[in-house]
Amino acid sequence: MAGRVEGKVVVVTGGAQGQGAAEARLLAAQGARVVLTDVNGEGGEAVAADAGGLFVRHDVSSAPDWAAVMQRVADEFGRLDGLVNNAAIFERGRLVDTSEDQFRRIMDVNALGVYLGMAAAVPLMLDSGGGSIVNISSGAGLRATPGSFAYSASKFAVTGMTKTAAAELGPDGIRVNSIHPGFIDTAMLPDNEALREKMAGAVPLRRIARPDEVAQLALFLISDDSSYSTGGEFVVDGGVTA
Repeated sequence: MAGRVEGKVVVVTGGAQGQGAAEARLLAAQGARVVLTDVNGEGGEAVAADAGGLFVRHDVSSAPDWAAVMQRVADEFGRLDGLVNNAAIFERGRLVDTSEDQFRRIMDVNALGVYLGMAAAVPLMLDSGGGSIVNISSGAGLRATPGSFAYSASKFAVTGMTKTAAAELGPDGIRVNSIHPGFIDTAMLPDNEALREKMAGAVPLRRIARPDEVAQLALFLISDDSSYSTGGEFVVDGGVTA
């Protein structure tokens, strides 16, 4: 039986660990030809070897790097069907404690990287007859998140860009949706068991999610199962924003 994304060519950024690695593995297992990218070359190569994908070292905040990724995709596969803009960084900081450098650093990866990715992917998707873009935002892109000012700003930017891109690209057969994870068991969470338990206690489902639970949603949005979904906010947070 064919997979849900059999034969689709999909780029996944931030694929060396955590959610990105889970997304790359699941998409590959479901038949996609996956190109995973990351600044972490060693980790990216390891995931690509395990998942059966292609790794490209890539800084998402660099337009030339994005051009190189798309050229590699065109040379290797001749088409692009999906993009998961997953790469992101997280740093805590209240408004009054956030420096300009910190704000720019977070926005460069989390927001500029998403813009550059969509802009770079669209021409190849148009040549391929359409596609699906999945932007990983956050619960912090839906509601106030005190203590994470710059991160929240970047994720609200992702939410807004997703909706506008969906409206602009819909007539061309390109769907654009955002995923809004809550507490996911990745390196972004604090390495403190007591604090993690406290965080889990604030979730209606009373647990922190696994990365593969986010990956399942990305698979749905890349696949044709979501063919009439665009401009949507898909929440996977155990009920925190309910």
